[in-house]
Amino acid sequence: MIRYTLLSLLMIFSLTCVYSQTELQTVAEKSNFESTSRYDDVMAYVNQLQKTSKNIRVETIAKTFEGRDIPLIIVGNPLPKSPKDLVNDKRVVVYIQANIHAGEVEGKEAVLMYLRDLLKIKNPEVLKDVVLLVCPILNADGNEKISTKNRTNQKGPINGVGVRYNGQFLDLNRDAMKIESPEIKGVITNILNKWDPEIIMDCHTTNGSYHVEPVTFTWIMNPNCDRSLINYMRDKMMPEMSSTLLNKYKTENCFYGEFIDMMDYSKGWISYAAEPRYLSNYVGVRNRLGILNENYVYADFKSRVLGCYSLINSLMDYSSSHKAEIKDLIKKVDATTIARGLNPSVADSFAVAYAGRPTPNNVTIKTFEADAVESENVYERYKKSDRRKDVTVIYIADYFATKNTKFPFAYILSIPDPDVINVLKAHGIVVEKLDNTITLDVDKFVIEDIKPISRLSQGHYNETLQGKFVKETKEFPAGSYIVRTSQKLGYLASYLLEPQSDDGLMFWNFFDRYLVPQWSKNFYPYPVYKVIGNTEIKTTIEK
Repeated sequence: MIRYTLLSLLMIFSLTCVYSQTELQTVAEKSNFESTSRYDDVMAYVNQLQKTSKNIRVETIAKTFEGRDIPLIIVGNPLPKSPKDLVNDKRVVVYIQANIHAGEVEGKEAVLMYLRDLLKIKNPEVLKDVVLLVCPILNADGNEKISTKNRTNQKGPINGVGVRYNGQFLDLNRDAMKIESPEIKGVITNILNKWDPEIIMDCHTTNGSYHVEPVTFTWIMNPNCDRSLINYMRDKMMPEMSSTLLNKYKTENCFYGEFIDMMDYSKGWISYAAEPRYLSNYVGVRNRLGILNENYVYADFKSRVLGCYSLINSLMDYSSSHKAEIKDLIKKVDATTIARGLNPSVADSFAVAYAGRPTPNNVTIKTFEADAVESENVYERYKKSDRRKDVTVIYIADYFATKNTKFPFAYILSIPDPDVINVLKAHGIVVEKLDNTITLDVDKFVIEDIKPISRLSQGHYNETLQGKFVKETKEFPAGSYIVRTSQKLGYLASYLLEPQSDDGLMFWNFFDRYLVPQWSKNFYPYPVYKVIGNTEIKTTIEK
């Protein structure tokens, strides 16, 4: 453990030292944490970093809606020329993402500081165990709309921040399943599919309850993630990182959430967003370890940046010291997913509805009592008092199914919709075509009702189906598309294709035109059929 201590001491020293005029600094540091970096600032900083070390390279993962290149910084020693170099590599790959919401800027500043301090070391020990990928400014378009009128509820930087949405007015942290933005398509195709990082951390700023801790974070929690990954993060990885953050880096922290009732703390602390539209849960459905970092909105900007910096250190420490364990766990989970798809049992199921339960251990939050006030603004309904109070309460962050459906051997599409096929392939899901016309026993979903939401969400009237599966023998012509679940992304395929999934392609309106006859009050069958048991089907992989 001495090697990590030396690295940590150097990095902690960098937070308090007086920088010379020639040393590379972020905009936040140069402005005494009164400003945040613009896109050109970030790119100039990254260009300077490349001149300091042989261990860094920069790629472009996408071009934003407004035409800006989104950088991906790759750091390693030795530096991999491509993902092929990592096939038999013992290092773990960690991806840190910042500025998905461009008003939440701590991660952007913190990760730039971390990269500088890491690369100033000639041969950092941590790079013997970790290949680091960083996207410091994912929402570059939103970042350039900096204004002092954005996120006025948060404490600094006083010279303003960017906006939540991208150039398309989309929330990028709701786009992981439907992939309508170039930014998220770039993350999925050029980072997750290409580099396949074992660990992903997405950096944000909170909007919720009052507490002392400047840093909060949590783990994957969708019930369609492999349970062994959830339990590993909940019971080992997150507690150890929390302890390291407090004891080694002297940073107060707690697991992310908010009080269910600000006037009655006994009801508990909850992390409520379990859907895979959120990137940190999306990677869990892909069988990888996802961390949601939420820095405390009411802490001052400098404390938020330095807290996030320390969290990055804690993540890198853990990843380095547990690399073999993490790689072995993920290898086993991938194998289990493939085996499950090859021979689904009667007990195998997919959660189409779920609810949160308390985790095995309570959490302690160093909070302030709140006073209720009358306001139409959701952020102003409570006012923080000066009355400090530590509370130990249940943490609702374990999500379990309340309604299941059968997990199948394969899905067969009765319609060759190019948008559906393209989004499946963009996710990295293997799509095949039937070589011959075939008659199969399948489960058909009979629609009884379609219920759209009453308010637009991300440009969609999201829909849920009511109905039931029935058995049917059906002929499928040669060339029909088929998706087997015996692949590493089998859980993700089910999430996208199940008719009653709460975040699938049906929910996001991909199948709308195929559901209702023009002159009838009845419904067509849902155009995706399930083959339940292992069946010999001759296919060709779609390129």
